[in-house]
Amino acid sequence: MAYDGKILRRAVQRFDDDRRERQNRFQQRREGIYRRQPRLREIDGELLGTMGRLIAQTLRFGADPFPAVEALRKQNLGLQEERRLLLEGLGLPPDCLEEHPVCSLCGDTGYRNGGMCRCLRQYCAREQQKELSRMLDLGSQSFETFSLEWYSQEDSPELGISPRENMAWILRTCQRYAASFTPSSGSLLLSGSPGLGKTFLSAAIAREVSGDGWSVVYDTAIHVFERFEARKFGREQGETVEADVDRVFRCDLLILDDLGTETPTPFVQSALYSIVNGRLLDRRPTILSTNLKLEDLSRRYGPQTASRMEGEYQVLPFFGQDIRQLKKERR
Repeated sequence: MAYDGKILRRAVQRFDDDRRERQNRFQQRREGIYRRQPRLREIDGELLGTMGRLIAQTLRFGADPFPAVEALRKQNLGLQEERRLLLEGLGLPPDCLEEHPVCSLCGDTGYRNGGMCRCLRQYCAREQQKELSRMLDLGSQSFETFSLEWYSQEDSPELGISPRENMAWILRTCQRYAASFTPSSGSLLLSGSPGLGKTFLSAAIAREVSGDGWSVVYDTAIHVFERFEARKFGREQGETVEADVDRVFRCDLLILDDLGTETPTPFVQSALYSIVNGRLLDRRPTILSTNLKLEDLSRRYGPQTASRMEGEYQVLPFFGQDIRQLKKERR
């Protein structure tokens, strides 16, 4: 799972802040106990000293270390027993002066076996949800709140199926896609007129996939192409523009909304081909949402890009009446 740098930095910062806060709270609790029973502070200092001497004795050469080690061990056990009794007298458990990590897998380091631990991944997922919420209404745009009632049940003479039947199939397809998402899930092309639910279902997929811990970048085509242009023509310097472009290629799932609303230029054609082809070669799924018809893609973006999309993407065709307009009329 490849979280982009912005998300990862924020997650690590929050992770470290929470860890420091827990450590501070533990230190305050321990100091409170020491104030109640000062002898406990002395015992803990002595225990640290005996541990150091134990290690020194076991490493010493030229003499039998066993008698000294055994004496230190008995001293250590005696201090531990005195410590236990003092804590018991305060009505406290024996381990209350020991700091325990929240995550037993990584010891609150965030990393395990050379990779990111699930505890840090949870922080990444939460930060990613915040990022997605800046563009999407994740609070209401979910599969559970998607309603088929707005779609007509009358069959289309041209397609031989009603908009509702078609949307029921698209909804099931999107639900299965999100529920079983992996890097080998393949890509989707959501095509159809405005106001038919493309953005809504894209948001629902983003919500579920990111909630499962996968890195998701959701952005509009206009903004993505602007960032590519800023890097290409030097309109903006620094790490930010590089990170914005890099995350388009590195995220587990890229959702590019409103494709076709940008100004058509040779640069846009080249950038889109780079995104589509590059992510296909890297086996990174992409969801493209567009108001364009399939036959318009080739004219706008070139036959090479259109061929990649039509050949490698599962096409989900949206048709029917504008739902947003219907809702306005019924108010």
